[in-house]
Amino acid sequence: MRYCLIIFTLFTSFSGFTQELTAWEVLEKSIAFHDPYHAWANYKGEFSVVMETPSSSQRTSKIALDFPKSYFSLQVEKDSDTYMYKIQQDSCSINLNNTDNPSPEEIAKLGLSCERGAMFKNYYTYLYGLPMKLKDPGTILSPKVQKRRFKQKEYLVLKVKYTKEVGDDTWYFYFDPKTYAMEVYQFYHDESKNDGEYILLTGLEDIRGIQMPKTRAWYYNKDDKYLGTDILAAIND
Repeated sequence: MRYCLIIFTLFTSFSGFTQELTAWEVLEKSIAFHDPYHAWANYKGEFSVVMETPSSSQRTSKIALDFPKSYFSLQVEKDSDTYMYKIQQDSCSINLNNTDNPSPEEIAKLGLSCERGAMFKNYYTYLYGLPMKLKDPGTILSPKVQKRRFKQKEYLVLKVKYTKEVGDDTWYFYFDPKTYAMEVYQFYHDESKNDGEYILLTGLEDIRGIQMPKTRAWYYNKDDKYLGTDILAAIND
């Protein structure tokens, strides 16, 4: 038996045999890279995001989160307007240009609503909570780890779908095979039509111990058309 074990060890060493990681293991390694102190689950703090697009003026968003208190706020500055959503559990308020009671005409002009505020809450907590959010209920993680070449680089790729109550899109998340940093993600409404978008992530910003991607550049899948870039910055208390 001892000789069999020696032969097996030599065989696996010289043949380049490596144990394949499961999708769950890749996800755990990526979370360990981005959130080494497990800070996201009880996150309390602020950060800002500057959005630059070819067809519109710059938009600056200041996001505040307090998960233990179920609190979210978003303050947006664009052109000559400043508006803010505050959401805490089932309570929602809207402030426009320092007025807590803006007129219906002012609200309609900018398309403000508590439903839109909730959409922004889901958007920011999902994107800036990745890859940790891939452990949320309703996430269906394909067990097979794919290997893909994208923009001249090899990646480990996880495929994710969601239960009907959560979402209909199909997502792919691309991880550096050495560090397990998340560097690209991509989604499709209907993959057979090559619709949807891909997002290139570059740089890292330390947000209360969480390594969040510094910039997100958005493109259409179908023609690589550039859509815009989000630039993240920490807000020091």
